[in-house]
Amino acid sequence: MSNQQIVWDQEIIEKYNYSGPRYTSYPTALEFHEAYTPAEFDMACTQYPERPLSLYIHIPFCHKLCYFCGCNKVITRHHHKADIYLDSLELEIRQRAALFTERKVTQLHFGGGTPTFLTKVQFTRLMTLLRGEFQFEEGAEISIEVDPREIELDMLDHLRDEGFNRLSIGVQDFNKEVQQLVNRDQDEDFIIQMVQRAKDLGFRSTNLDLIYGLPKQSADSLANTIKRVLEMEPGRLSVFNYAHMPTLFAAQRKIKDADLPAPAEKLVMLQETIETLTGAGYQFIGMDHFALPDDELAVAQREGVLHRNFQGYTTQGECDLLGMGVSAISMIGDSYAQNKKDLKEYYAQVDEQRHALWRGVALDNDDLIRREVIKQLICNFTLDTKAIEAEFNLDFDTYFAEDIKLLQTFINDELVTMHEGRIDVELRGRLLIRNICMCFDKYLRDRARQQQFSRVI
Repeated sequence: MSNQQIVWDQEIIEKYNYSGPRYTSYPTALEFHEAYTPAEFDMACTQYPERPLSLYIHIPFCHKLCYFCGCNKVITRHHHKADIYLDSLELEIRQRAALFTERKVTQLHFGGGTPTFLTKVQFTRLMTLLRGEFQFEEGAEISIEVDPREIELDMLDHLRDEGFNRLSIGVQDFNKEVQQLVNRDQDEDFIIQMVQRAKDLGFRSTNLDLIYGLPKQSADSLANTIKRVLEMEPGRLSVFNYAHMPTLFAAQRKIKDADLPAPAEKLVMLQETIETLTGAGYQFIGMDHFALPDDELAVAQREGVLHRNFQGYTTQGECDLLGMGVSAISMIGDSYAQNKKDLKEYYAQVDEQRHALWRGVALDNDDLIRREVIKQLICNFTLDTKAIEAEFNLDFDTYFAEDIKLLQTFINDELVTMHEGRIDVELRGRLLIRNICMCFDKYLRDRARQQQFSRVI
């Protein structure tokens, strides 16, 4: 069965276009609580000692404020603030590394904020520290998010020298009016040069991030951006839905509601984008993501071994994920943990306790079962119910009787098919995979909580 296409059904999409989680975890971060203790975290670190380790480093600083952004960031042009941050981060890294002395690191990702806020000297300091404290497997995947506005081209050479082999570049939109309205003016020619330089330097892949639903954006203007992006032939593309939630994100209050495209126009943008990208040979991975057929994500999905975590889709699903830095989230053992989100509080706690743990949740057996079901559906659009029965020693139809009732509306609309031992998401249902997964989410039985999420489309 091909995963390279979906079937667009306007009526069905409008019917199910309500709010829901993105399932970078199950349970979602809404279930995290401050009663989660450092002792629980330490215990989780010993739970699966055979697992390789994936590291996430959060760099919160940005030179400029992008009005659409909902990330945890600090706006500054003072690079000495990054030195202060690295001092605290070093304390946290050394303390956490002591818990994983026997583990091999197979993946490292820098997110933010803007990780490329760091100077070459600061990057070298941080990478030297990480390599000194952790055992990196040869050929480990090392990736970073890049803002093309505040970076010199030879920074890519430095990153490559430090071992980075994957890039994710924030493009968002090439239209100048759109860029100005979200305070993100950038040079298209420079982005083209970056993508080419990355290929010349031997980076494994380059991902380009786009957003649809931005102010003054139209289907035609986005189509023009997509056309120019395709000329660069990136290995992966992310096309995110702009979720306008100004009550949650203060920066978004600078965006006028009147400038935003209507919901119907946004659907046209998404439909045409999917048709263009799949027509150009990209595989629809799920929700916002596309990859060329020979990319590791696309191969993993076709083989049924794709995973998902707080970093999104990944081929490294059997890892424990250790997040370090302000607001960073970990998936260690059968638990999730998050660091302090406020930078001052992060500094104070690391200084006093050498860790920044703020909140978390320990997963019970039901959480583990439902997490596996949701992960299989959202990653691979199919679920082997017999495998779930064997792994967790249960009868699927009995255990999930209430969930199957909720799933029935999708079955009736021919979006999902239940076979003996298997559930398949049909091509017409793949854009609604979040809704389908919600049927198995016990924490969403109280429908009133959906207002805390963005719409699925």
